[in-house]
Order: sequence, then structure tokens, then C-alpha cells
Amino acid sequence: MTGPSYVQATPGGPWATYLEQVDRVRPYLGPLERWVETLRRPKRALIVDIPIILDDGTVGHFEGYRVQHNLTRGPGKGGVRFHRDVSLEEVMALAAWMTIKNAAVNLPFGGAKGGVRVDPAAVSMRELEKITRRFTSEIGNIIGPNRDIPAPDVNTNAQIMAWMMDTYSMNAGGTITGVVTGKPLDLGGSVGRPKATGRGVFIIGQEAAKRQQVPLDDARVVLQGFGNVGSAAAELFDEHGARVIAVQDHTGTVFHENRLDIGKLQQHVIETGGVAGFEGGELIAPLDFWEIGCEFLVPAALEGVLDEPRARKIDARIVIEAANGPTTPEADDVLHDRGILVVPDVIANAGGVTVSYFEWVQDFSSFFWSEEEINARLDRILLVAFRHVCATAERLGISLRTAAFVVACSRVLAAREERGLYP
Repeated sequence: MTGPSYVQATPGGPWATYLEQVDRVRPYLGPLERWVETLRRPKRALIVDIPIILDDGTVGHFEGYRVQHNLTRGPGKGGVRFHRDVSLEEVMALAAWMTIKNAAVNLPFGGAKGGVRVDPAAVSMRELEKITRRFTSEIGNIIGPNRDIPAPDVNTNAQIMAWMMDTYSMNAGGTITGVVTGKPLDLGGSVGRPKATGRGVFIIGQEAAKRQQVPLDDARVVLQGFGNVGSAAAELFDEHGARVIAVQDHTGTVFHENRLDIGKLQQHVIETGGVAGFEGGELIAPLDFWEIGCEFLVPAALEGVLDEPRARKIDARIVIEAANGPTTPEADDVLHDRGILVVPDVIANAGGVTVSYFEWVQDFSSFFWSEEEINARLDRILLVAFRHVCATAERLGISLRTAAFVVACSRVLAAREERGLYP
């Protein structure tokens, strides 16, 4: 007998999407299926109040979350996002996808995620530091280098990680660099980390193109999202002969039928905060973005953006999920029926967590690798994982996403069975 979960999934929401993805894997788990409910329930979810004194002297309150979905294979690992729309259900789903991602790439981590409901643009830098430090103190009893290791995510960066590391260290009475990853280099960060997720998107996209017999040279690339991940991926596609012809972000959609100048676009975004107003392309309607003909469509923003209606409109050969959970299950089915290959997020954007793993290892040993070593190790791990998922998909006659979940869920549930239940 199984009781109800403490959080009910909102229809069409990220947690509902994750649950449906797990349900699609059940027929392929064999004897391990008896443990599958483990994957449908977060191990731990912490909601915290974050009170701070604002710059005007008043008291502000912000809500924060840290969800540890599964710790069977190792300490929790997953980012912290600062966003005005962060919710418990969203963080639960993101933590669950981290469980799948870490297991699919075979990293010795479980899945976790955190978030604070705040618009970073609406607070000062001093207020942002206070929010970060108070949030870290509130979740400090469940994080740690052997328990749960946060990292940057949407609207967080190396500076946020530095504040988190310092706060945790001060409460622990000593410098503990391994409590977070994505830190500045001076504080135990790793070379190669800032562009690791974007690099992984490119490496996996390049391999997928070979399998689909899509030449990379002169291939058209369309990206949604031009932050750290989208920008780095665009740069690498451009350097290897592909043509980035459209980029969409929260400010607008810029298009050039031949090629956008990625270097100039990156500088424009640094100076203005978005792609709108870029003189090297024309501004087009946001909905037109989804109908641009291309070889690669790269959603690199937020979850749930590629729904069924958009899946029926897109004109792409390969979808590479640089964001977490950008495609709904209904859209997945449409894309599969249309013969459009979807490279799932749990493989496509695993470059960041892989180099975070390298950073964690380096912090423990206090011995640091060169960027060349980092990139070589990253490429090898991602390609081995992707090829294993492709082989599983071919053997079972299933999509790459379902195959990635089969690989990951089998590893997590096998570990659960071998560990047993205590007490």
C-alpha cells in the first residue's frame, strides 16, 4: 500500500511532466519496478523564510526552497535559482531531473535543487548579498560537501556561490570550499566551469548530428535563451562552421537569414541586458521564432516552453534541450511522430554538473587541473554517456529521452535495492 504524496502535481506543470516521464519508463525496469515509487517522491523538501533589513530600513521577507529528491547514489547536487516565479513544485521537478541527469551521466551524486522567490533586478547588490547569506544559513543544516552541494543556476553566479561558501564556512568555523561549486577561481573554482554547460550542448549536438547525418558545416542554429548556456553554445557552433540565424530572450527575438555575428551579439547583451536593439539582425515577432527553418533548435531558457502547438510548427531536424524540462510530454510525442530527434536535457545540458563534479573532486584534493584536462575529461564522459543512451534507445526501440530515463532510473533503483531500507 502506498499513501498520497505531500505535493499534488499541477496538471501541465513541471512536476507532472517529470512524473509522466517516470511512468513511461516503468515497462522497461523489470524487477526494479517495485522500487519506482522512490523516484516519485522527494526525500526532503525544505521551505524557509528569508527576512532581511532592506536598504530603506524596512523588513523584507522572501521565500526559499531546497529540495533533495534522491540521495541514494551520493550527496545531492543541483543549482540554486533566484527568480520571481520560483515555486516548490518547480524546484521539486528540477531536483528530480538532477537525480536523472547525474545517474544518466554516471556521476556519484543524487539530485537536489534550490531557489529563492526574488527578482534580482528589483533588489540592490547589498540586499542580494543579505538574501543569499540568510538563505544559506537557513538551509545550512542540510547542505555540505558530503551532503548536498549547491551550484549556480538561473540568475545566480560565481559571486552568489562565493557568498554561500563564506556563510557556510563561517558557521562551520573553517573554510570549506567544497560546499558549493561554480565558485570564483580564487576560492577553489574550476577552470572551464563557466562555459561547461554550453560546451556540453555543443559536444552532444555535434554527436547527434553525425548520427542523423546532418553536416555541421553551414547548419542553421536557432537558440532560445542567450545567457551563460545559450551564449557559450552559440559561440562553439559558430566556431565550428554552423550559422546561428536567430536568438530569442526575454527582451525579444533577433533574426538574420545568413548569420548573426555572435561576438557582437554577446557584447550587445553585456551592454544592454538583452538581444533587443541589436543592429546586426532584424527584430521579429516572438511567436515567429518557432517557425524558423533550421537544423538545430536549442531551447536554453526555462522549462515547458516547447508545448504541443509549437511542436507542430517547428521546422528543425534536431532539438537539443539546453534548458531543464523545456519540452512537454505531449510535444515529445508530436516531435517523435514528425521524425524530429530530441536530445533530452538530462544528457544535453549535463556539461555543467560534470565540471561541477570535477571542481568538487579538486576541492577535496586541493589539486587543480588545466582547462585542457577539464575539457578532455568532460568530452569523454558526455560522449560515453550519450552513446550508451543511444544504444539503449536502439535496443529497446524507444526515444532518447525514455532511454536516458531507463539508464538513469535503473542505476538509482539498483542502488536503492542494494542498500536496502533502514531501519
